[in-house]
Amino acid sequence: MTTEESAPVRESSAGAAEAVQGKYVYCIIECDAPRSFGTEAIGGRGDEIYTIQHGGLGAVVSDTPVVLYDPTRENALTHEHVNELVMKEFTVIPMSFGTVFRTKDDVIEFMKDTSETLRDVLSKMQDKIEFGLKVNWDPEVVLQEVEQDNEEIRRLKEEILSNRLASTYFARMQLGRLVEQAMTEKSEGFVREIYDHLRSSAIASRHNRTIGDKMILNAAFLVERDSAPEFDHQIHEIAQRYDGRLRFNFSGPWPPYNFVNIRLKLERSAVSS
Repeated sequence: MTTEESAPVRESSAGAAEAVQGKYVYCIIECDAPRSFGTEAIGGRGDEIYTIQHGGLGAVVSDTPVVLYDPTRENALTHEHVNELVMKEFTVIPMSFGTVFRTKDDVIEFMKDTSETLRDVLSKMQDKIEFGLKVNWDPEVVLQEVEQDNEEIRRLKEEILSNRLASTYFARMQLGRLVEQAMTEKSEGFVREIYDHLRSSAIASRHNRTIGDKMILNAAFLVERDSAPEFDHQIHEIAQRYDGRLRFNFSGPWPPYNFVNIRLKLERSAVSS
């Protein structure tokens, strides 16, 4: 679910030290009273992380120069750490990395203009958390399984190796197509079985883009907080079933980044010298 709202951001040509001061927003929560969440804020200046209130909503913010933050590992981890800290006590709507408002009034105006949507999202995300799952395979190991299971591939490969075919080039092309199709079917079968096994304890899932030729699944799962132990157990069950064939990388719990995110249209204008 995405909400878009204009929020002017200015980038300082003189550096962060002389930049206009603003508010970096990490997430939105339901919160009637002001809260503080330490001083490990983005930017490394030791700024306090606190809430700005409006109508029962709270924006978790820290003071910051109004600059465009680079998505470095340190910055991204800081953004995530704050959201995870807040998530221990509250249901959170994570904001996109790098969301900066110029003033407290701008933050309040944003919550005022989008309060209906924010409340709806908070209600739907109440007591829900996200887990990530990446699954990798060894293509060479799986290829051996495919060759053992597919008689046509075995036969064609043996004919090519024995030079019994008149046109080795076209035979190799045919073999390549058969292997590619069989590997795709194998991958899709693994993924389908994994989703089927986890379906009973997950509310929703999102299939993200895989990276490289060894990753066959890159997914996020939305889970009720109370169901987290059951989901964890099911992950270990399916991982044991494929032990030695597939490698499972399980992470979380996280705020529901893949299921709700507030994105802003940032209007950038240079600070006049």
